[in-house]
Amino acid sequence: MLHQQPHDSAEKHVTGESVFIEDMLVNSQLLHGKVVYSKHPHAVIRQIDINEALAIPGIHAILTAKDIPGENQMGPVIHDEPCLADKEVNFIGQAVVLIAAENEEAALEAEKCININYELLPAILDIGAAMAANNILAPARKIERGNAEAALKSARHVLKGELVTGAQEHWYLETQTALAIPGEGKEMQMHASSQNPAETQQIVAEVLGIQKNDVEVEVRRMGGAFGGKETQGNHVAAWAALLANATKRPVKIHLFRDDDQIMTGKRHRFLSKYEIGFDDQGLIQAYKVELNSDAGSSTDLSRAILERAMLHADNAYYFPNISITGQAWKTNLPSNTAFRGFGGPQGMAVIENAIDRIARFLKKDAADIRFLNFYRNDECNLTPYGEKVENNHLFRMFDKLYSTSCYQNRRQEIEKFNRKQEFFKKGLALTPVKFGISFTTAFLNQAGALVNIYTDGTVLVNHGGTEMGQGLHTKILRIASAELGVAPEHVRVNATNTSKVPNTSPTAASTGSDLNGMAVKNAIDTIKERLARLAVAELTANHPGCSFHQENITFLENCVFDKEHPAYKIPFDQLCNLARLNQVSLSATGFYKTPGVHFDRETGQGKPFHYYAYGMAVSEVMIDTLTGAHLLIRTDIIHDVGDSINEGIDKGQVEGGFIQGVGWCTTEEIKWDKDGNLLTHSPDTYKIPTINDIPKDFRVEFLHDVPNPGAIRRSKAVGEPPFMLALSVWLAIKDAISAVSGHEIEPDFSLPATGEVILMSAEKLFYRVV
Repeated sequence: MLHQQPHDSAEKHVTGESVFIEDMLVNSQLLHGKVVYSKHPHAVIRQIDINEALAIPGIHAILTAKDIPGENQMGPVIHDEPCLADKEVNFIGQAVVLIAAENEEAALEAEKCININYELLPAILDIGAAMAANNILAPARKIERGNAEAALKSARHVLKGELVTGAQEHWYLETQTALAIPGEGKEMQMHASSQNPAETQQIVAEVLGIQKNDVEVEVRRMGGAFGGKETQGNHVAAWAALLANATKRPVKIHLFRDDDQIMTGKRHRFLSKYEIGFDDQGLIQAYKVELNSDAGSSTDLSRAILERAMLHADNAYYFPNISITGQAWKTNLPSNTAFRGFGGPQGMAVIENAIDRIARFLKKDAADIRFLNFYRNDECNLTPYGEKVENNHLFRMFDKLYSTSCYQNRRQEIEKFNRKQEFFKKGLALTPVKFGISFTTAFLNQAGALVNIYTDGTVLVNHGGTEMGQGLHTKILRIASAELGVAPEHVRVNATNTSKVPNTSPTAASTGSDLNGMAVKNAIDTIKERLARLAVAELTANHPGCSFHQENITFLENCVFDKEHPAYKIPFDQLCNLARLNQVSLSATGFYKTPGVHFDRETGQGKPFHYYAYGMAVSEVMIDTLTGAHLLIRTDIIHDVGDSINEGIDKGQVEGGFIQGVGWCTTEEIKWDKDGNLLTHSPDTYKIPTINDIPKDFRVEFLHDVPNPGAIRRSKAVGEPPFMLALSVWLAIKDAISAVSGHEIEPDFSLPATGEVILMSAEKLFYRVV
């Protein structure tokens, strides 16, 4: 493990010195950008009248679809998402008109004066309606092994069911923001709150009708993203660029919180149907699941998200016979998009709920059913898509967590508590996570870097990953420091910029450190090879009686030396100065591509993941059956991060990811009315977790001595896997509800388990018992 290094922006965040796009003071020419969006979920645009609005003082431009000089498209994968609605709107929040004004007040006044004449059309607002209308986004996908249908017919026991999992708002602290600054000729400089600068560059170039080399995109940092700025950060960038191009003045767009929530996509809602067959011990013999997702109005990343949901439908369990079907459906809502876990949570929730039902049916502990069905090491270790589960830590984690969480004793104490209490009930659940690390779109598994070393020995690192608060730059800084053997204070990680590192992949799929860390190492290795040759020459000249060899040259503690002659050292900064005098380049690009990953979508077979990250959690809750309130009493987590690059950063990701997952599982309910209006579009109507939702007793531990071969400094990705550990809270709530009937009756249950869900479910059980 490398030593602790504080987050590179921690002090700046606390003192207010961190610069976000909204903080940037450009010049007196800066204009305010405003987006006018549809108030209808589905309608034909008959007329747009902007004449009165143009007369408002301080208005510099008002643009509609006909004013776009390039292509009216911002679909990231498939071009089915117009930049500005032209003839038809397909959801409330769809951009129709853009305004550039001297200030916000003028823009708001102009918006009031724009008259858009709509002819309303029927709208599809949920998955059920989309399925009934056969409003499919793309053909169904399937992954199979064995014969699930036959195995279900021969199974001793079969359970069938449906599960609804809800949407989730990203609720990044910094709303969608972009600043566009026109340059000479066709040049456009963009400061974007984007996880994907290269794609932002592409979209901006396309809507302006210019070449990519005319667009420079820079990302210093984002105030949170969670997947919501992987593709949809492109939207505000494109709108700001259009206004800047039209006015030839800088334009900034910073969405108001309510507008951001109304206009942007969410985590995909799923309606999942399943059948599961098992024997008297709870060994699962067959699993058939149908995953239906709400894609929203256009494709965005819905196909890839559905694919990952399918690839994680097994979670941590081996099924000899399995059939996984996935289908995405179009609705008249904002296009749903990436969110931490990227479909994995929705796929895992179904099997975890099914296993919970098996345990209740057999009157066994669900933890025992999970243990019985885990992937194994020497057999039963092949996924439904044909990838071997290697370096499996599930059993070791289970044994350790079962012991350290005092699972068995607490289970007994909870049973005693529930027998005595009529209206308060406690629940306990243990759930695992096996999460695949890599982009399932194989070509995205690549990264670039540019490393510059100066003659004073200081280092400037450029790489393609973006910093959104997750500590990527801090990890990259530590990687560069360790690889060069110099103190961290001599290294600086630069803002991500498309003119420095081109054609990058998004910072997503938990691959930021893996890909960019390896690319930085590759660049540093090139420079080290040059410096090593120079060091041998210099050491030989200074110590002619000794023999020095390039393969022995070591970079450590700000010095360079031959490990066979450690007494003879050259200070790193001195060697860098000598490099310039000897015409040796101190700059290098780096590149990395993940080896061996591939997946055939036609056959549903391949090796889509470089490795798996594992985690496990035990959570205990108490519910009030009279109000539906719940209290998260304790959570124990053990997580696999390989050899951690920075334990502080990794622990923060585990804790933060888990709590965000708790929000999805409990309080974060998104509602629309019958006309497609979002009802939960502000902090007063949408409840993200607060300090009171954190476990009263929160214990996080890493699994030690489990280096990850083939990854940067033997580490593992940590951004997404902990999110799914929150399913332990969801199922602990279900366990508590089930106690109302003495665990004799299966509760009605959905996700999120809001106070309303808890209350109604407990009430139904109470009346069935009495």
